[in-house]
Amino acid sequence: MRMANKRVIVKKLPIVETLGCCNVICSDKTGTLTANEMTATKLVTSDGLHAEVTGVGYDGKGSVHLLPSNDEVREFTNVSVGKLVEAGCVANNAIIRGDKLMGQPTEGALLVLGMKMGLGNASENYIRKKEIPFSSEQRWMAVKCMDTLESQEEVYFMKGAYEEVIQCCTSYNSGGISMPLTPQQKSLYLQEEKNMGSQGLRVLALASGAELGKLMFLGLIGIIDPPRSGVSEAVQILLDSGVAVKMITGDALETAQAIGRNIGLSNGHLKAISGEELDRLDESALPSVVTKVSVFYRTSPKHKLKIIKALQRTGAIVGMTGDGVNDAVALKSADIGVAMGKTGTDVSKEAADMILVDDDFSTIMNAIEEGKGIFYNIKNFVRFQLSTSISALSLITLSTIMNLPNPLNAMQILWINIIMDGPPAQSLGVEPVDKDAIKQPPRNAKEAILSKALLLKILLSAAIIISGTLFVFWKEIPDGKVTPRTTTMTFTCFVFFDMFNALACRSLNKTIFEIGIFKNRMFWLSVIGSILGQMAVIYIPPLQKVFLTQNLHALDLLFLTGLASSVFVVSELIKFCEQCCCRKKTVKVLEEEI
Repeated sequence: MRMANKRVIVKKLPIVETLGCCNVICSDKTGTLTANEMTATKLVTSDGLHAEVTGVGYDGKGSVHLLPSNDEVREFTNVSVGKLVEAGCVANNAIIRGDKLMGQPTEGALLVLGMKMGLGNASENYIRKKEIPFSSEQRWMAVKCMDTLESQEEVYFMKGAYEEVIQCCTSYNSGGISMPLTPQQKSLYLQEEKNMGSQGLRVLALASGAELGKLMFLGLIGIIDPPRSGVSEAVQILLDSGVAVKMITGDALETAQAIGRNIGLSNGHLKAISGEELDRLDESALPSVVTKVSVFYRTSPKHKLKIIKALQRTGAIVGMTGDGVNDAVALKSADIGVAMGKTGTDVSKEAADMILVDDDFSTIMNAIEEGKGIFYNIKNFVRFQLSTSISALSLITLSTIMNLPNPLNAMQILWINIIMDGPPAQSLGVEPVDKDAIKQPPRNAKEAILSKALLLKILLSAAIIISGTLFVFWKEIPDGKVTPRTTTMTFTCFVFFDMFNALACRSLNKTIFEIGIFKNRMFWLSVIGSILGQMAVIYIPPLQKVFLTQNLHALDLLFLTGLASSVFVVSELIKFCEQCCCRKKTVKVLEEEI
């Protein structure tokens, strides 16, 4: 339920534990790290004209202006700009109704661009004959259409990655005239593509022509897809906690690096590698390379699987995001497969271990935080249950060894195990996640819940409970006879120790004042309920007969409360001392670095 409140659907419960071990996250860029709200902002035509686009959203408000003259362009008042925008509207499957987009955001951005120039209905001038859909491998799409207005000839319109589209072109458009495409022209276009990419723009190249292999290059359109709100902060928190974040995208190098820097993947040089370079690397060299890389660009789903396998060979626990059908194998192979709730296909959701309802990268951080918090709560639960169980067993055993009467009767033991232990233990499992949990480094997947340090704390708490309870028992039988008062004092002492022990077990390393005394409402309801139950056993006559108890004076209760609080006080002092030692070590390390 807590995961669902964080907008995460966990399909497989064991993955909650794995989340706390995750030390590498490989994330898609579009829609996860970025907002997936795309807007065309810059145009470069094949004959060297530059234009900027104003307006945001899908309502078509805005305009296109040539630079540096600032003249507005409408329809085909400028042939080069008009043909470039027309191609983007025809090679397009998006539909905009009102201000709502149905289709891919990239195509929506192109359609809105056409609306701003009065070319939003350009596709109505053509009859579509054929479509070659986009794929991650080919990185372009094209449509074959028949012109219904003029020549009625068949023409192809193509859009996609610059390096793929330019290979299909033999000429370029210059004011409506087809000119031979020279290496010098290609070099100019490549430089323009890099300049736009370095500004964080997704760059699309467009072309048209009668033959697919002999197209006329029309120009470039730059589309902005800003980082999601809160992503850079989430990335920084994860990096600080020891979780490596790697961005995987189909965009060009310059675009990928610009976005990577914007979200804080690197403060200095951002190491990047392309899908083609991955293919050329030897399998044995892959692990050492991928661990140093923060950005993977011009990749396809097959590269995701290669990256996962290489990282896993280094011992990393890898989380991988994906939304397409082709991502299913990678999601299945990752230690934590993360599918997108909004844009993900049914196949990817089926293959994944968990689903992000809002497709937001920050939600992954929330899931990791919950995973760590749940593991810490399990340790708190184990600490409480074991210390209480060891105390009860040892109490009976030591009484027998010391030739003393049993300090607790059968009904009292059952009451402690079922009523007194149960509610507080359950409430420890729902303790709110510590705000510093996400800052803790990923734990080793092989780390046992019952560590040496935890076992020592359990034994210390048990020793205090046993000593205190035996002291009360010994104090109440000076003549060697067990009376109802003896068992009542001993019984109540053990229950009070139980409650204070539960209070001490709310956190492994933070004092009660640091975590918030009343932060866990369920804990206090269970403790108050347990104490009221104990009071009922002591003071209600019918229950006195069942549990062999009698009324206690207020001073008796005060004495038992003070004695039982010792287990809590000692635990808090240990936490305080541990924090002091930790701070001293941190200061020493900083001084050595200086």
